[in-house]
Amino acid sequence: MWTKLQRISRFIFLPAALASCKASPDSSAATSSAATSSAATSSAATGSSEAPRALLGSAVYELGKLPVEKTDKGERRAVFEGQTATLDKLHAHITTLGPGLVSGEPRKHLQEEVIIVKEGTIEANFDGQARIAGPGSVIFFQSNAVTFLRNVGTTPATYYVVYYYTPLTPKG
Repeated sequence: MWTKLQRISRFIFLPAALASCKASPDSSAATSSAATSSAATSSAATGSSEAPRALLGSAVYELGKLPVEKTDKGERRAVFEGQTATLDKLHAHITTLGPGLVSGEPRKHLQEEVIIVKEGTIEANFDGQARIAGPGSVIFFQSNAVTFLRNVGTTPATYYVVYYYTPLTPKG
């Protein structure tokens, strides 16, 4: 029987972008129409003259079908990014970070962020603290935290990143 992490590593079971994703989900046209018509109904009900925005809809993204972008630190796979019925923005990507490398300079994130370590050993740095996270670990960065990740292992580390903006997310 597969564990949850094994299922996650084969498929990404998260809402998927219909309008702004970089990869094509394996989803039906009915899902796309439902999301668009829901947005249109919402606009019509509020009397808004703005064109309806397509919302992220349910879909499955297969890991092996996501385009791989090579970086100077490893690899990155964009999964989706867009608005949902309840979030201003929902984003997911998968990063593979080479041994000894950092994700970037420490920086303040306005949004909250969830990171799931698939493989390798990550040092999660936030607000001057450092914690080790191995395979299966979940990292949560609160809003306004100054963060960065470091691969402290001897092999590449792969992790899933999901972040989101709500009406309560600080604007700057």
